[in-house]
Parts: sequence; C-alpha cells; structure tokens
Amino acid sequence: MMQPLKNKVAIVAGGTRGAGRGIATELGAAGATVYVTGRSTRTQRSDYDRPETIEETAELVTQAGGQGIAVQVDHLDPEQVRSLVARVEREQGQLDILINDIGAEHFAEFDKPIWEVDLERGLRLLRLAIDTHLITSHFALPLLIQKPGGLVVELTDGTADYNNRHYRQALMYDLAKTSIIRMAWALAQELQPHHCTTVCLTPGWLRSEMMLDSFGVSEANWQDATVKEPHFIISETPHYVGRAVAHLAGDPEVARWNGQSLSSGQLAKIYGFTDLDGSQPDAWRYIQEVTEMGKPADATGYR
Repeated sequence: MMQPLKNKVAIVAGGTRGAGRGIATELGAAGATVYVTGRSTRTQRSDYDRPETIEETAELVTQAGGQGIAVQVDHLDPEQVRSLVARVEREQGQLDILINDIGAEHFAEFDKPIWEVDLERGLRLLRLAIDTHLITSHFALPLLIQKPGGLVVELTDGTADYNNRHYRQALMYDLAKTSIIRMAWALAQELQPHHCTTVCLTPGWLRSEMMLDSFGVSEANWQDATVKEPHFIISETPHYVGRAVAHLAGDPEVARWNGQSLSSGQLAKIYGFTDLDGSQPDAWRYIQEVTEMGKPADATGYR
C-alpha cells in the first residue's frame, strides 16, 4: 500500500466529526501522523452535545494506516493551542500540514435578519469559526515554516465564486464562511516567502453525522433522504474532501494552488480520486446548474 505522506505530521483542528474526521482518516490512509484536536472526548462533551469524540477519530486514523493522536484542545484558548504545538514539536520535531476545520454551524440562525437573531449566539459562531483559525495559525505556523513544503488548509462552506454572488441565509454565517476564504488568501501571502502553501477548501453537500441525523438516515441508507430532499442526491461523504486534502498534501507542485479557493469536486477531476462509492460528485456546479435553475433533481453528469 502506497503511503505518500509517511513521515509527515499533521494537525487537524476540529477533527471530531464531519469533514475534519474524513480529512484526518484520509491523511492516515496516506501514512501521516495526525494530531486530532477538538473539545469532545469520551469523558466530556462540547456544547455541540454530540456523541462523536476525538479518540474515535484518532483510532480511525490508526486503523487506516497512519498514527492518530487525540488531544483535547479548545482552540479559543491560546494557552491550550500553545501547549498543543509545543507537544507536536517535542514529540515529532516538525509540522507539515495544518488543517483548520473548526466551525459552529449549529449556532447559525438562518432566514432571520441581524436584528432578530440572538446576538450572543451569533457572536459565538464568529468566535468559533474565525478566532479559532487565527489563534491556531498564530501558534502553529512558526513550526510549520521551519522547512519548505508545508501546507495549510482552511475549511469553509462555499467557493469564492459562489459566496461572492450569494447570500448564505444568515449574516453571521455568511460572514464566517466568506472570511475564511479571505483568510486563506492572506495567509498565502505570508507563507509564500517560506515556500509553504495555503488553500481554502470546501466540500460539497456533506453527509456529516449531523446532516445524516437531521434527515433521520445513516450512511448505509442515505439515499432515503432524497424522498424529503431530492437534491441530496448530489451529497458526498467526508472522505471525499479528505481525499482532496491528502492529494494536495502529496502534490509536489501544490504551490500552484496558493491562495486559491478550491472544492472537493474540482480537485477530484484534477487528481482523479473518487468518493467511497467510486463517484465524483461536483456539488457546486450542480447547485448552480440544477438547483438554482429550478430543474428536477438529477445527478446524471454531476457525479
């Protein structure tokens, strides 16, 4: 089994579930050592109050062929992040890949104007979705730039093209997801002199644990959800965006993407990887060409 990322060290900030879990697992499959961070452990749940834990994700990394290391970290706490990076440096002596995937979608109040939302809830969303990324980069990047070739991936929802032309149903959510795109571009300028790369990456319609639960289905019968929402047919597993990250991390010419906004479907066509079912869903093209045009749900030609 080829492991192009063997001897590479990654931090997946926000690796408890969803895209973070998929990314961590696929980095493990490529041979990486992955520090999986988050607040939810087997003994303590975060305010998400979900059953997934960082220990489970770390075990999936190891089962996939890498080395998974779970570290409980609140990325809003600078001292906890500082301690995490110090541990990585002490134990590994290097950091090659930083994944910033912390978000707070469950705090979003969609389809409400700013004057009707719970202000503290909205500000909490921004702190979790933006401040955590800044704090993590502040402490982790001095280690990452110690050698050329490092990669930073900022996870968001939506491409630059899409988000610049569409309101994302809530001002706070819109601001959070668009800010990450600009953050990645700015980081790219700062890392380029160190021969390191930053990209912004979005999955398509993600079949995360939370999304599956919202439809009352599991990964095994996810297509049953299309009865309620036909366009769910374009959805993808977290492994798809995970494979996008693994291919970026293993690309000796990854600098060509520096500062760009990318999607899992876009990169699948370039690198040739597939989702778990062998398909290549292209959700953002589907959304614009099918959903927004009012066409009936049909993923033919889009996966």
